[in-house]
Amino acid sequence: MLSSVTPSSLETPVAMMIFNRPEVTARVFAEVRRARPRQLFIVGDGARPDRPGEEEQVALTREAATQVDWPCDLQTLFADQNMGCKPRVASGLAWVFQQVEEAIILEDDCLPHPSFFGYCQELLDRYRDDQRVGAISGGNFQNGISCTPHSYYFSKYFHCWGWASWRRTWQNFDVEMKSWPQFRDREGLATVADSATEAWYWKRLFNEQYSGLSNTSSWAYPWLYSGWTQNALTILPDVNLISNIGFSGVGTHCTDADNRFADLPVQDVGPIDHPELVFRCVEADQYTFERNYYRDSLSRRARRICRQLLSSSSKAAA
Repeated sequence: MLSSVTPSSLETPVAMMIFNRPEVTARVFAEVRRARPRQLFIVGDGARPDRPGEEEQVALTREAATQVDWPCDLQTLFADQNMGCKPRVASGLAWVFQQVEEAIILEDDCLPHPSFFGYCQELLDRYRDDQRVGAISGGNFQNGISCTPHSYYFSKYFHCWGWASWRRTWQNFDVEMKSWPQFRDREGLATVADSATEAWYWKRLFNEQYSGLSNTSSWAYPWLYSGWTQNALTILPDVNLISNIGFSGVGTHCTDADNRFADLPVQDVGPIDHPELVFRCVEADQYTFERNYYRDSLSRRARRICRQLLSSSSKAAA
């Protein structure tokens, strides 16, 4: 069955997560304005006291994200002090899902294709009561490889650059990952991982997230973990709908301007062609792990070792 939703008919609430980047926020907000949602939630973190000039940037960003000039219920949740990315996003989403049953979520550097909003709205409606589906993401990192003859496929991997979900999924979210030791010790990863290497990778990463020893404090990893504990699938489009425009060196996590995921091109998803069956695309998931998680992890580790060796050499020469 083919169908489509025009951006001007968007009834699904939209939530934006913002901080201190007025320029990229304005570009993302322009797409939200084009979609004209009837409800808009803006969640903003506060400035860091040790960053001169950041308070002004935070104020400019909030101004850029609240220029609503269409019929819309605008609600804001702005922190007076800096909370940090992980607790700000987690608490902000809790606030959003206290008020609405479902929402489309964009961070300040996630620039969507206009068709992203209709794609999310249609799939939120279609899978609203299907417990097998936990979220809908707009990112596609298959490098042009088509995974399905339809408009989207099902994955165990959640991509956080532009997504949508329901309150029913949020209720299972545990940002502290309190159940991780039990899930780990009872071999829960064996029900998810497609290889021993993958199980090792995620065990190491989740151990770091749970203990707080990770260099990357992210809400997205606990969200992924929560989905796995519920055997929930994420819907991913067969074309990329989100371009991350925040790889400028000032973001919290996306700091490498030469990153191969920076500024990915986007495409129109077109009329939505739904698959008849709900099942995970194992081949796509294996590609995602091997190319986008494991390989990138090894590359980052190699670069870190090189930097340490260069630093040691410089100190020895001095």
